[in-house]
Amino acid sequence: MPRRICKVFASLPQVERGVSKIIGGDPKGNNFLYTNGKCVILRNIDDHSRFVNCVRFSPDGNRFATASADGQIYIYDGKTGEKVCALGGSKAHDGGIYAISWSPDSTHLLSASGDKTSKIWDVSVNSVVSTFPMGSTVLDQQLGCLWQKDHLLSVSLSGYINYLDRNNPSKPLRVIKGHSKSIQCLTVHKNGGKSYIYSGTGLFLNPTLHYWDSETGENDSFTGKGHTNQVSRMTVDESGQLISCSMDDTVRYTSLMLRDYSGQGVVKLDVQPKCVAVGPGGYAVVVCIGQIVLLKDQRKCFSIDNPGYEPEVVAVHPGGDTVAIGGADGNVRLYSILGTTLKDEGKLLEAKGPVTDVAYSHDGAFLAVCDASKVVTVFSVADGYSENNVFYGHHAKIVCLAWSPDNEHFASGGMDMMVYVWTLSDPETRVKIQDAHRLHHVSSLAWLDEHTLVTTSHDASVKEWTITY
Repeated sequence: MPRRICKVFASLPQVERGVSKIIGGDPKGNNFLYTNGKCVILRNIDDHSRFVNCVRFSPDGNRFATASADGQIYIYDGKTGEKVCALGGSKAHDGGIYAISWSPDSTHLLSASGDKTSKIWDVSVNSVVSTFPMGSTVLDQQLGCLWQKDHLLSVSLSGYINYLDRNNPSKPLRVIKGHSKSIQCLTVHKNGGKSYIYSGTGLFLNPTLHYWDSETGENDSFTGKGHTNQVSRMTVDESGQLISCSMDDTVRYTSLMLRDYSGQGVVKLDVQPKCVAVGPGGYAVVVCIGQIVLLKDQRKCFSIDNPGYEPEVVAVHPGGDTVAIGGADGNVRLYSILGTTLKDEGKLLEAKGPVTDVAYSHDGAFLAVCDASKVVTVFSVADGYSENNVFYGHHAKIVCLAWSPDNEHFASGGMDMMVYVWTLSDPETRVKIQDAHRLHHVSSLAWLDEHTLVTTSHDASVKEWTITY
Protein backbone atom coordinates (compact mmCIF):
# COMPACT_ATOMS: atom_id res chain seq x y z
CA MET A 1 0.00 0.00 0.00
CA PRO A 2 1.47 3.39 -0.91
CA ARG A 3 2.03 5.70 2.03
CA ARG A 4 3.35 9.19 2.49
CA ILE A 5 4.64 11.44 5.24
CA CYS A 6 3.03 14.87 5.18
CA LYS A 7 5.52 16.63 7.47
CA VAL A 8 9.18 15.97 8.23
CA PHE A 9 10.58 17.92 11.17
CA ALA A 10 14.12 16.53 11.18
CA SER A 11 16.31 14.95 8.53
CA LEU A 12 19.96 14.34 7.69
CA PRO A 13 20.88 12.21 4.64
CA GLN A 14 23.75 9.76 5.13
CA VAL A 15 23.92 7.40 2.18
CA GLU A 16 26.30 4.50 1.61
CA ARG A 17 25.79 2.48 -1.54
CA GLY A 18 23.92 -0.75 -0.89
CA VAL A 19 23.32 -0.05 2.79
CA SER A 20 20.05 1.13 4.34
CA LYS A 21 20.26 4.61 5.88
CA ILE A 22 17.65 6.52 7.83
CA ILE A 23 17.22 10.09 6.60
CA GLY A 24 14.23 11.51 8.47
CA GLY A 25 11.31 11.08 10.83
CA ASP A 26 7.68 12.21 10.93
CA PRO A 27 6.36 14.61 13.59
CA LYS A 28 4.90 11.86 15.80
CA GLY A 29 8.12 9.89 15.80
CA ASN A 30 6.44 6.70 14.60
CA ASN A 31 7.82 6.53 11.08
CA PHE A 32 11.28 6.88 9.59
CA LEU A 33 12.43 7.10 6.01
CA TYR A 34 15.19 4.78 4.78
CA THR A 35 17.20 4.86 1.61
CA ASN A 36 18.35 1.58 0.11
CA GLY A 37 19.95 1.88 -3.25
CA LYS A 38 17.41 3.65 -5.45
CA CYS A 39 14.53 2.93 -3.10
CA VAL A 40 13.05 4.96 -0.26
CA ILE A 41 11.50 2.75 2.41
CA LEU A 42 9.12 3.74 5.19
CA ARG A 43 9.59 1.89 8.48
CA ASN A 44 7.73 2.15 11.77
CA ILE A 45 9.69 2.93 14.95
CA ASP A 46 7.41 3.47 17.92
CA ASP A 47 9.95 4.59 20.53
CA HIS A 48 9.14 8.31 20.71
CA SER A 49 5.74 9.40 22.05
CA ARG A 50 5.87 12.98 20.75
CA PHE A 51 7.34 15.04 17.90
CA VAL A 52 10.85 14.20 16.76
CA ASN A 53 12.72 17.51 16.61
CA CYS A 54 16.18 16.39 15.52
CA VAL A 55 17.95 13.41 13.88
CA ARG A 56 21.74 13.34 13.69
CA PHE A 57 24.17 10.74 12.36
CA SER A 58 27.48 10.34 14.15
CA PRO A 59 30.44 11.56 12.04
CA ASP A 60 31.66 7.97 11.56
CA GLY A 61 28.19 6.91 10.35
CA ASN A 62 27.93 3.98 12.79
CA ARG A 63 25.09 5.44 14.84
CA PHE A 64 22.37 8.04 14.70
CA ALA A 65 20.51 9.79 17.47
CA THR A 66 16.94 11.09 17.63
CA ALA A 67 15.68 13.78 20.00
CA SER A 68 12.04 14.46 20.73
CA ALA A 69 9.58 16.70 22.50
CA ASP A 70 9.04 13.81 24.90
CA GLY A 71 12.44 14.50 26.52
CA GLN A 72 13.99 11.31 25.16
CA ILE A 73 17.15 10.70 23.15
CA TYR A 74 17.47 7.33 21.43
CA ILE A 75 20.61 5.92 19.89
CA TYR A 76 20.26 3.57 16.89
CA ASP A 77 22.61 1.48 14.82
CA GLY A 78 23.48 3.50 11.72
CA LYS A 79 23.23 0.57 9.31
CA THR A 80 20.44 -1.61 10.65
CA GLY A 81 18.32 1.02 12.39
CA GLU A 82 18.04 -1.14 15.50
CA LYS A 83 17.77 0.71 18.79
CA VAL A 84 20.95 0.65 20.90
CA CYS A 85 19.86 2.57 24.00
CA ALA A 86 17.88 5.44 25.48
CA LEU A 87 20.20 8.07 26.93
CA GLY A 88 19.48 8.76 30.58
CA GLY A 89 17.12 5.83 30.89
CA SER A 90 13.52 6.98 31.23
CA LYS A 91 14.30 10.60 30.29
CA ALA A 92 17.30 12.52 29.03
CA HIS A 93 15.85 15.97 29.90
CA ASP A 94 12.92 17.25 31.95
CA GLY A 95 11.64 19.16 28.93
CA GLY A 96 11.42 18.73 25.21
CA ILE A 97 14.74 18.36 23.38
CA TYR A 98 15.17 20.63 20.38
CA ALA A 99 18.67 19.86 19.14
CA ILE A 100 21.57 17.39 19.41
CA SER A 101 25.11 17.44 18.01
CA TRP A 102 27.80 14.76 17.95
CA SER A 103 31.40 15.24 19.01
CA PRO A 104 33.93 14.96 16.15
CA ASP A 105 35.11 11.54 17.42
CA SER A 106 31.52 10.17 17.58
CA THR A 107 31.82 9.24 21.27
CA HIS A 108 29.82 12.07 22.88
CA LEU A 109 26.60 13.91 22.21
CA LEU A 110 25.55 17.47 23.08
CA SER A 111 21.84 18.12 23.67
CA ALA A 112 19.76 21.29 24.11
CA SER A 113 16.42 21.31 25.89
CA GLY A 114 13.45 23.42 26.86
CA ASP A 115 14.27 22.60 30.49
CA LYS A 116 16.87 25.43 30.21
CA THR A 117 19.88 23.10 30.20
CA SER A 118 22.34 21.62 27.77
CA LYS A 119 24.05 18.30 28.44
CA ILE A 120 27.07 16.33 27.27
CA TRP A 121 26.50 12.57 27.06
CA ASP A 122 29.03 9.76 26.93
CA VAL A 123 27.17 7.55 24.47
CA SER A 124 29.25 4.41 25.04
CA VAL A 125 28.39 4.20 28.76
CA ASN A 126 25.01 5.98 28.54
CA SER A 127 25.77 8.64 31.14
CA VAL A 128 25.78 12.43 31.55
CA VAL A 129 29.25 13.95 31.58
CA SER A 130 28.26 17.60 32.14
CA THR A 131 25.06 19.59 32.65
CA PHE A 132 25.03 23.28 31.73
CA PRO A 133 22.30 25.24 33.55
CA MET A 134 21.53 28.26 31.36
CA GLY A 135 19.11 30.24 33.55
CA SER A 136 15.65 30.26 35.03
CA THR A 137 13.48 32.34 32.66
CA VAL A 138 11.45 31.29 29.65
CA LEU A 139 14.01 32.95 27.38
CA ASP A 140 16.73 30.64 28.75
CA GLN A 141 15.24 27.59 27.03
CA GLN A 142 17.84 25.98 24.78
CA LEU A 143 16.72 25.58 21.18
CA GLY A 144 19.91 24.73 19.31
CA CYS A 145 23.43 23.38 19.79
CA LEU A 146 26.62 22.70 17.86
CA TRP A 147 29.81 20.75 18.59
CA GLN A 148 32.44 22.19 16.24
CA LYS A 149 35.95 20.88 16.91
CA ASP A 150 36.79 22.14 20.43
CA HIS A 151 33.90 24.57 20.58
CA LEU A 152 30.53 23.76 22.14
CA LEU A 153 27.72 26.20 21.45
CA SER A 154 24.07 26.45 22.40
CA VAL A 155 21.36 28.90 21.34
CA SER A 156 18.81 30.27 23.80
CA LEU A 157 15.22 31.25 23.06
CA SER A 158 16.39 34.84 23.62
CA GLY A 159 18.59 34.42 20.53
CA TYR A 160 21.81 34.56 22.54
CA ILE A 161 24.63 32.22 21.50
CA ASN A 162 26.44 30.56 24.43
CA TYR A 163 30.00 29.22 24.30
CA LEU A 164 29.88 26.36 26.80
CA ASP A 165 32.78 25.74 29.19
CA ARG A 166 33.42 22.05 29.87
CA ASN A 167 35.65 22.96 32.80
CA ASN A 168 33.04 25.22 34.38
CA PRO A 169 29.52 24.17 33.31
CA SER A 170 27.88 26.77 35.57
CA LYS A 171 29.04 29.73 33.46
CA PRO A 172 29.51 30.07 29.69
CA LEU A 173 32.89 31.13 28.37
CA ARG A 174 31.20 33.79 26.30
CA VAL A 175 27.68 34.89 25.40
CA ILE A 176 27.03 36.61 22.08
CA LYS A 177 24.01 38.85 22.47
CA GLY A 178 21.96 40.85 20.04
CA HIS A 179 18.45 41.57 18.87
CA SER A 180 16.19 38.74 17.81
CA LYS A 181 13.29 41.00 16.85
CA SER A 182 12.87 44.03 14.62
CA ILE A 183 14.84 47.10 15.68
CA GLN A 184 12.68 50.18 15.81
CA CYS A 185 15.09 52.94 16.80
CA LEU A 186 18.67 53.84 17.70
CA THR A 187 20.83 56.67 18.95
CA VAL A 188 24.56 57.18 19.52
CA HIS A 189 26.53 58.69 22.38
CA LYS A 190 30.14 59.07 23.48
CA ASN A 191 30.90 57.71 26.93
CA GLY A 192 34.37 57.55 28.47
CA GLY A 193 36.07 58.38 25.19
CA LYS A 194 34.24 55.59 23.33
CA SER A 195 31.33 55.85 20.93
CA TYR A 196 28.38 53.61 21.73
CA ILE A 197 25.33 52.68 19.71
CA TYR A 198 22.02 52.21 21.55
CA SER A 199 19.24 50.28 19.83
CA GLY A 200 15.72 49.47 20.93
CA THR A 201 13.34 46.73 19.91
CA GLY A 202 10.66 44.42 21.15
CA LEU A 203 7.07 43.54 20.41
CA PHE A 204 5.17 42.40 23.49
CA LEU A 205 7.69 39.72 24.55
CA ASN A 206 10.92 40.97 26.13
CA PRO A 207 11.42 44.46 24.68
CA THR A 208 15.13 45.20 25.02
CA LEU A 209 17.65 47.98 24.76
CA HIS A 210 21.14 47.02 23.65
CA TYR A 211 24.36 49.00 23.69
CA TRP A 212 27.21 48.34 21.27
CA ASP A 213 30.86 49.31 21.28
CA SER A 214 31.11 50.95 17.85
CA GLU A 215 34.72 49.80 17.38
CA THR A 216 34.60 46.17 18.50
CA GLY A 217 30.93 45.29 18.06
CA GLU A 218 30.80 43.92 21.60
CA ASN A 219 27.38 44.48 23.11
CA ASP A 220 25.08 43.76 26.01
CA SER A 221 21.55 44.55 27.08
CA PHE A 222 20.35 46.88 29.79
CA THR A 223 19.68 45.11 33.08
CA GLY A 224 16.57 45.29 35.22
CA LYS A 225 12.91 45.46 34.27
CA GLY A 226 12.37 48.06 31.59
CA HIS A 227 9.74 48.73 28.96
CA THR A 228 7.00 46.15 28.54
CA ASN A 229 6.21 46.90 24.90
CA GLN A 230 7.88 48.15 21.73
CA VAL A 231 10.45 50.92 22.17
CA SER A 232 9.42 53.55 19.61
CA ARG A 233 12.09 56.24 19.90
CA MET A 234 15.15 57.10 21.99
CA THR A 235 17.59 59.96 22.41
CA VAL A 236 20.27 61.13 24.85
CA ASP A 237 19.99 64.34 26.87
CA GLU A 238 22.77 66.72 27.97
CA SER A 239 23.20 64.94 31.33
CA GLY A 240 23.98 61.59 29.69
CA GLN A 241 20.64 59.94 30.26
CA LEU A 242 18.95 57.77 27.67
CA ILE A 243 15.35 58.88 27.21
CA SER A 244 13.11 56.30 25.56
CA CYS A 245 9.40 56.19 24.82
CA SER A 246 7.42 53.03 24.34
CA MET A 247 4.04 51.63 23.39
CA ASP A 248 3.66 50.76 27.09
CA ASP A 249 2.63 54.45 27.57
CA THR A 250 5.80 55.44 29.40
CA VAL A 251 8.90 57.58 28.95
CA ARG A 252 11.98 56.24 30.75
CA TYR A 253 15.14 58.03 31.87
CA THR A 254 18.04 55.61 32.13
CA SER A 255 21.61 56.42 33.19
CA LEU A 256 24.14 55.51 30.52
CA MET A 257 26.74 55.03 33.22
CA LEU A 258 24.71 52.34 35.00
CA ARG A 259 22.72 50.93 32.05
CA ASP A 260 20.27 49.56 34.54
CA TYR A 261 16.54 50.22 34.75
CA SER A 262 16.40 49.73 38.53
CA GLY A 263 15.41 52.92 40.32
CA GLN A 264 15.35 54.95 37.11
CA GLY A 265 12.78 57.65 36.37
CA VAL A 266 9.57 56.57 34.70
CA VAL A 267 6.96 59.05 33.44
CA LYS A 268 3.53 57.52 32.91
CA LEU A 269 1.57 59.12 30.07
CA ASP A 270 -2.16 59.21 29.45
CA VAL A 271 -1.90 57.89 25.91
CA GLN A 272 0.63 56.05 23.78
CA PRO A 273 3.76 58.03 22.83
CA LYS A 274 5.17 57.96 19.31
CA CYS A 275 8.30 60.11 19.45
CA VAL A 276 10.45 62.03 21.94
CA ALA A 277 13.01 64.81 21.51
CA VAL A 278 15.16 66.59 24.08
CA GLY A 279 16.53 70.09 24.52
CA PRO A 280 18.84 71.84 26.98
CA GLY A 281 17.69 72.63 30.51
CA GLY A 282 16.07 69.27 31.22
CA TYR A 283 13.29 69.67 28.65
CA ALA A 284 11.77 66.84 26.64
CA VAL A 285 8.84 66.96 24.25
CA VAL A 286 6.76 63.86 23.59
CA VAL A 287 4.20 63.47 20.82
CA CYS A 288 1.47 60.97 21.57
CA ILE A 289 -1.72 59.84 19.90
CA GLY A 290 -3.72 63.06 19.82
CA GLN A 291 -1.56 64.79 22.42
CA ILE A 292 1.66 66.79 22.87
CA VAL A 293 3.41 66.62 26.25
CA LEU A 294 6.17 68.84 27.65
CA LEU A 295 8.44 67.30 30.31
CA LYS A 296 10.79 69.23 32.56
CA ASP A 297 13.29 67.41 34.82
CA GLN A 298 11.46 64.08 34.40
CA ARG A 299 8.06 65.56 35.27
CA LYS A 300 5.04 66.27 33.13
CA CYS A 301 4.45 70.03 33.23
CA PHE A 302 2.25 70.83 30.24
CA SER A 303 0.16 69.12 27.58
CA ILE A 304 -1.84 70.06 24.51
CA ASP A 305 -4.83 67.77 24.13
CA ASN A 306 -6.55 67.37 20.79
CA PRO A 307 -4.28 69.81 18.92
CA GLY A 308 -6.48 69.70 15.80
CA TYR A 309 -4.16 67.40 13.84
CA GLU A 310 -2.41 64.09 14.46
CA PRO A 311 1.18 64.75 15.63
CA GLU A 312 3.69 62.13 14.48
CA VAL A 313 7.29 63.29 15.07
CA VAL A 314 9.13 66.01 16.96
CA ALA A 315 12.49 67.82 17.04
CA VAL A 316 13.82 70.46 19.42
CA HIS A 317 16.07 73.23 18.11
CA PRO A 318 19.63 72.99 19.58
CA GLY A 319 19.04 76.43 21.13
CA GLY A 320 16.19 74.95 23.13
CA ASP A 321 13.61 77.60 22.35
CA THR A 322 11.74 76.13 19.38
CA VAL A 323 9.97 72.82 18.84
CA ALA A 324 9.05 71.49 15.39
CA ILE A 325 6.22 68.95 15.26
CA GLY A 326 5.36 67.08 12.06
CA GLY A 327 1.82 65.92 11.48
CA ALA A 328 -0.03 63.34 9.46
CA ASP A 329 -1.69 66.23 7.61
CA GLY A 330 1.58 67.02 5.81
CA ASN A 331 2.47 70.11 7.83
CA VAL A 332 5.13 71.02 10.37
CA ARG A 333 4.09 73.36 13.18
CA LEU A 334 6.44 75.45 15.30
CA TYR A 335 6.06 75.91 19.05
CA SER A 336 8.03 77.95 21.57
CA ILE A 337 9.07 76.64 24.99
CA LEU A 338 8.13 79.29 27.53
CA GLY A 339 9.02 78.10 31.02
CA THR A 340 6.66 75.21 31.65
CA THR A 341 4.37 75.78 28.67
CA LEU A 342 4.34 75.38 24.90
CA LYS A 343 3.10 78.22 22.72
CA ASP A 344 1.93 77.64 19.16
CA GLU A 345 3.72 80.19 16.97
CA GLY A 346 1.08 79.88 14.27
CA LYS A 347 3.68 79.09 11.60
CA LEU A 348 2.98 76.26 9.19
CA LEU A 349 5.67 74.56 7.07
CA GLU A 350 4.28 72.53 4.18
CA ALA A 351 5.80 69.16 3.36
CA LYS A 352 4.95 67.15 0.24
CA GLY A 353 3.03 64.50 2.17
CA PRO A 354 2.34 63.12 5.66
CA VAL A 355 5.42 63.92 7.76
CA THR A 356 7.43 60.88 8.90
CA ASP A 357 10.48 62.51 10.53
CA VAL A 358 12.00 65.91 11.31
CA ALA A 359 15.55 66.83 12.34
CA TYR A 360 17.47 70.04 13.01
CA SER A 361 21.09 70.33 11.87
CA HIS A 362 23.53 70.38 14.79
CA ASP A 363 24.23 74.09 14.33
CA GLY A 364 20.49 74.82 14.25
CA ALA A 365 20.66 76.47 10.83
CA PHE A 366 18.38 74.05 8.98
CA LEU A 367 15.35 71.84 9.55
CA ALA A 368 14.99 68.71 7.41
CA VAL A 369 11.55 67.16 6.92
CA CYS A 370 10.83 63.84 5.23
CA ASP A 371 7.43 62.54 4.24
CA ALA A 372 5.42 59.62 2.94
CA SER A 373 5.57 61.07 -0.57
CA LYS A 374 9.27 60.13 -0.85
CA VAL A 375 10.58 63.69 -0.53
CA VAL A 376 12.96 65.47 1.85
CA THR A 377 12.43 69.20 2.23
CA VAL A 378 15.01 71.40 3.96
CA PHE A 379 14.01 74.73 5.50
CA SER A 380 16.39 77.56 6.40
CA VAL A 381 15.88 78.68 10.00
CA ALA A 382 17.69 82.01 9.61
CA ASP A 383 15.46 82.92 6.64
CA GLY A 384 12.27 82.45 8.61
CA TYR A 385 11.99 78.75 7.76
CA SER A 386 11.83 79.41 4.04
CA GLU A 387 12.27 76.41 1.77
CA ASN A 388 15.97 75.89 1.04
CA ASN A 389 15.98 72.78 -1.14
CA VAL A 390 14.00 69.69 -2.04
CA PHE A 391 15.57 66.23 -2.39
CA TYR A 392 14.14 63.42 -4.53
CA GLY A 393 15.44 59.86 -5.00
CA HIS A 394 13.63 57.37 -2.78
CA HIS A 395 11.18 54.95 -4.42
CA ALA A 396 8.99 54.51 -1.33
CA LYS A 397 8.06 56.32 1.87
CA ILE A 398 10.98 57.83 3.78
CA VAL A 399 10.89 56.97 7.48
CA CYS A 400 14.00 58.47 9.12
CA LEU A 401 16.50 61.33 8.95
CA ALA A 402 19.82 62.20 10.59
CA TRP A 403 22.27 65.09 10.13
CA SER A 404 26.00 64.59 9.85
CA PRO A 405 28.14 66.45 12.40
CA ASP A 406 29.51 68.54 9.51
CA ASN A 407 26.03 70.13 9.02
CA GLU A 408 26.56 69.90 5.26
CA HIS A 409 25.27 66.35 4.79
CA PHE A 410 22.31 64.37 6.06
CA ALA A 411 21.07 60.83 5.57
CA SER A 412 17.60 59.44 4.90
CA GLY A 413 16.30 55.88 5.07
CA GLY A 414 13.15 54.50 3.53
CA MET A 415 10.73 51.67 2.95
CA ASP A 416 12.61 51.01 -0.31
CA MET A 417 15.50 49.58 1.79
CA MET A 418 17.71 52.41 0.54
CA VAL A 419 19.83 54.97 2.33
CA TYR A 420 20.75 58.27 0.72
CA VAL A 421 23.42 60.65 2.00
CA TRP A 422 22.57 64.10 0.64
CA THR A 423 24.69 67.22 0.18
CA LEU A 424 22.80 70.24 1.44
CA SER A 425 24.05 72.69 -1.19
CA ASP A 426 23.50 70.33 -4.15
CA PRO A 427 20.63 67.81 -4.24
CA GLU A 428 22.23 66.05 -7.20
CA THR A 429 25.40 65.22 -5.21
CA ARG A 430 24.50 62.22 -3.14
CA VAL A 431 25.69 58.82 -1.94
CA LYS A 432 23.26 55.98 -2.59
CA ILE A 433 23.33 52.79 -0.52
CA GLN A 434 21.06 50.35 -2.31
CA ASP A 435 19.58 47.41 -0.36
CA ALA A 436 21.12 48.70 2.85
CA HIS A 437 19.00 46.08 4.61
CA ARG A 438 17.85 43.47 2.13
CA LEU A 439 15.02 41.91 4.11
CA HIS A 440 13.28 44.97 5.55
CA HIS A 441 13.13 48.75 5.38
CA VAL A 442 15.55 51.03 7.18
CA SER A 443 13.95 51.91 10.53
CA SER A 444 16.47 54.36 12.00
CA LEU A 445 19.88 55.93 11.42
CA ALA A 446 22.48 58.06 13.22
CA TRP A 447 26.01 59.38 12.69
CA LEU A 448 29.01 58.36 14.79
CA ASP A 449 31.21 60.94 13.05
CA GLU A 450 31.36 62.80 9.74
CA HIS A 451 32.19 59.64 7.80
CA THR A 452 30.49 56.85 9.79
CA LEU A 453 26.76 56.20 9.54
CA VAL A 454 24.80 53.61 11.57
CA THR A 455 21.56 52.07 10.34
CA THR A 456 19.03 49.66 11.81
CA SER A 457 16.16 47.70 10.36
CA HIS A 458 13.37 45.27 11.11
CA ASP A 459 15.84 42.57 10.05
CA ALA A 460 17.21 42.86 13.64
CA SER A 461 20.65 44.03 12.50
CA VAL A 462 22.78 47.09 13.23
CA LYS A 463 25.15 48.18 10.46
CA GLU A 464 27.99 50.69 10.28
CA TRP A 465 28.81 52.37 6.97
CA THR A 466 31.90 54.35 5.98
CA ILE A 467 30.81 57.30 3.87
CA THR A 468 33.22 58.96 1.43
CA TYR A 469 32.33 61.96 -0.69
